[in-house]
Amino acid sequence: MLPSHIAIDGPVASGKSAVGKRLADKLGYLFFDTGTMYRAVTCLALRELGSAPDAAAVAALAARVHIDVQPPTVDDGRDSTILADGEDLTWAIRRPEVENNVSLVAALPDVRRILTEQMRRVGLRGRVVMVGRDVGTVILPEADLKIFLVASTEARAQRRFAEVQARGEARRYEEILANLRDRDQLDSSRAVAPLRPAADAIEVDTTHLDLSGVVEVIEKLVMAKTD
Repeated sequence: MLPSHIAIDGPVASGKSAVGKRLADKLGYLFFDTGTMYRAVTCLALRELGSAPDAAAVAALAARVHIDVQPPTVDDGRDSTILADGEDLTWAIRRPEVENNVSLVAALPDVRRILTEQMRRVGLRGRVVMVGRDVGTVILPEADLKIFLVASTEARAQRRFAEVQARGEARRYEEILANLRDRDQLDSSRAVAPLRPAADAIEVDTTHLDLSGVVEVIEKLVMAKTD
């Protein structure tokens, strides 16, 4: 039998989302990017609480909203559908203001604790490829297969730059590179669930691999785990 829970972790823009989506499609599994839940809370906080909400207010918001992740419900290029109390936030959570604030929200201990439970609720349904930065260590430590993707900061910035250009957004490469460095620092130094591979995770360097090459490597690991 195939692994029921596959965790793919790594820093921002290491290729987790693209790889996880391609793998989930091949396996017929749900694709779940855990960062979308933090983005959803960030999006709602900016909309409902203003540009500088305090930690307690953001945590209270996270506690009262029900976030769900489903297979795509609209054929508009989305990887999955993100619902907050039934409202479709799939594209709203990709706006630049959310991108620039999500690491600050994700670093709040109470928000992480609350959303970890929501993520586990989705992940424990099984037949899921879950990607993030602490899936194998905190959210789903019982995952059958754990992968940790790495890549150089420059390669990751170039990938993110290509993504925002494809969406028609006017952002400079230098801005994206600086943002990634800031987010790496926040993610690796936060007190709660810092970015690190699980002890039993398999590291895959994607710097010089294209999407198909990374997926091929992971498919072999899936088959080896099945055997």
